[in-house]
Amino acid sequence: MGSATREALAAAREVLDGQNVDASTGEQLLQAGRVLGGSAQLRSALADPSAGAAEKRALVAAVFAGFGATARAVLDSVASTRWSTPEELLGGVEELGLRAIAASADDGLERELFTVASAVASDPTLELAIGSKLSGVDQKVGLVDRLLTGKAQPQTIAIVRHLVQQPRGRSLRESLRYASTVVADQGGRLVATVTSATPVAPAQLDRLEQSLTARYGRHVRLNQVIDPRVLGGLRVQVGNDVIDGSIAAKLNDLRLQLAG
Repeated sequence: MGSATREALAAAREVLDGQNVDASTGEQLLQAGRVLGGSAQLRSALADPSAGAAEKRALVAAVFAGFGATARAVLDSVASTRWSTPEELLGGVEELGLRAIAASADDGLERELFTVASAVASDPTLELAIGSKLSGVDQKVGLVDRLLTGKAQPQTIAIVRHLVQQPRGRSLRESLRYASTVVADQGGRLVATVTSATPVAPAQLDRLEQSLTARYGRHVRLNQVIDPRVLGGLRVQVGNDVIDGSIAAKLNDLRLQLAG
């Protein structure tokens, strides 16, 4: 992420945090992301550093005239600041949409996103159906609705619907992990994925959660993944940080040492 994008995103987040946000605001921002994703010309126009802020705000007003005042205020901020690239502007609008939805949901949203990601990972047929380029977008959205309606809160469904409509080169699992991280950050939390060969005892998970919270200075919420390939021990990932104490990793290290 370029420095201009970081500053622009921070400015837009300030605008978002200063508004009365409901779920419709987030859905409109995600919709704006899909509109931008479908128009390279619009992305380029809004990210053009040579264009004036007033000119770009007028473009936002014309394209997104039907949006609510809160979503428009955030998009005006996006249009008024400089972004490193058109693609980073697109990613910024998506992140702002996710944050707006998170602000309107209860704190179980990231858990539900993780549950959906786990369901996709455990069912190759489902993953293929959602990720296949042969299936139409409407079919994929319909599948999401059938799977989640009545089982997940509307904000979860809105996020998953968006991700299958605009994958941006990511698998659904990758997109869901990213969304879960953004949602947690909006709530002042971090997400740690704990991978083990067998379920970890609750007391051990509690101790690990407390340790990670102390280490990072923010509340860390654990998501547990069972993967027999790790053989034993734990692999813990928090953002880009990986603490790999699994037996599989130790055996791999040993093989590398013997080969050297």
